[in-house]
Amino acid sequence: MSTTAERDDVARQDPSPKPDRSPKQDRSRATRQRLLEAAVACLAEHGWAGSTVTVVAERAGVSRGAAQHHFRTREDLFTAAVEYVAEERSTALRELFPGGPADRRAVVAALVDLYTGPLFRAALHLWVAASNEDQLRTRVTELEARVGRETHRIAVDLLGADETRPGVRETVQGLLDMARGLGLANLLTDDTARRARVVAQWADLLEQALG
Repeated sequence: MSTTAERDDVARQDPSPKPDRSPKQDRSRATRQRLLEAAVACLAEHGWAGSTVTVVAERAGVSRGAAQHHFRTREDLFTAAVEYVAEERSTALRELFPGGPADRRAVVAALVDLYTGPLFRAALHLWVAASNEDQLRTRVTELEARVGRETHRIAVDLLGADETRPGVRETVQGLLDMARGLGLANLLTDDTARRARVVAQWADLLEQALG
């Protein structure tokens, strides 16, 4: 009869792979997330034309069939991908300032960062594609409206802005429009130095406008 120590020694030496004991639902959720992240990365790097379901599936390390199990059409995949990452970025933005309203220059810089990363680049490609495809246009328009409202709410909260005062809502929206413009400029060249000066100027303007 083998001792406990002997059985433990055999178990340590056993090279056979252990079965994947993660629940099927968890594996499915992980696959879906990999597909969404891969879709955004492909859209940012290759644009709409180069971002097929096959390309995304290969990048995510799953089969095309698995991709289509989660997302029936290409449009479903990419609109879900941009929405997913937009929600992740909104959460990350709030977590930068867990205490609520913060230093306005830091808030302006964080908002500008939302429009200079891969999410904005991916969203831009999706907008261009949507301008030529009626079905996609409806989905993207609804998505952008929802994301825009959420970003505006976050900006108002973090800036400590009182939108009951005349002009405050328009000032916050102007900040977001400015940030989007900086994101567009950053697509072609590294605009870091000029962007820092614009952020500083806008922070000063917000102090005057918001009180």
